Amino acid sequence: MNLTEEQRQHYHETGYLLVPDLLTTDEVEALRVRLREYTHGGRSTEKLTIQIEPRIQRGELSVAHPGDGIRKIDGLVQGDDLFRGLGLHANIIGVLRGILGEDIKMFRNSLLMKPPSVGSAKGWHQDSPYWSIEPMELCSCWFPLDDATLENGCMVVLTGGHKLGALPHVSVTDDFVIDPAHIDPTQGVAVPMKAGSGLFFHSLIPHYTAPNHSQAWRRAIALSYMSAQSRYTGQGESPEYFPVCGCSYPSCVR
Repeated sequence: MNLTEEQRQHYHETGYLLVPDLLTTDEVEALRVRLREYTHGGRSTEKLTIQIEPRIQRGELSVAHPGDGIRKIDGLVQGDDLFRGLGLHANIIGVLRGILGEDIKMFRNSLLMKPPSVGSAKGWHQDSPYWSIEPMELCSCWFPLDDATLENGCMVVLTGGHKLGALPHVSVTDDFVIDPAHIDPTQGVAVPMKAGSGLFFHSLIPHYTAPNHSQAWRRAIALSYMSAQSRYTGQGESPEYFPVCGCSYPSCVR
């Protein structure tokens, strides 16, 4: 799958691009089944990093099964064959080549669970201020395994907000968000999506997801990629990032 010039211009102007039907329904269902094996079926999670919903972690809320209280799972692309296939899927990488170029590495992958009536909000934020990578021009594919709706916490974006640069962020309860003085949430645009589609977005676009007040799951994986010519700006040597395609470069991310 290759980007049209119109799609490329839309991404650079607005900071995001919705691409439908990246995977077949059978491919998406296989990912759902595999994920359920990890959360509810006893499949080993030794290679994964799991984060629990804060209210459950604090004992303020209980769930019938531990899998119903998971907020985030990291490392599925590195640790699971089906999710590795997703992270390297030709349709996703084809779009990314049109945005990032031919030399690409994966920065991170996080499965964001939002269980029914449990999943909490993720406040307004930009990704790059969290990350020690320059230039701040990474691209994420937000890929829902369930239909993402207004009721269960679809993505909300601030169109063109990536052009504002890195905004100040502040710590609040259970989150790190854009300073409210620097954003107008009423300008946010909701992006409901069908399972199997992908929302490609710039690492500086402000975005938000609401709590899940519905009885439906809203599981989505954020696959975040960068040019292999990016630079690591954290302390010490660059971590070794997951190679996707193309070449590596001296003095750039490993």
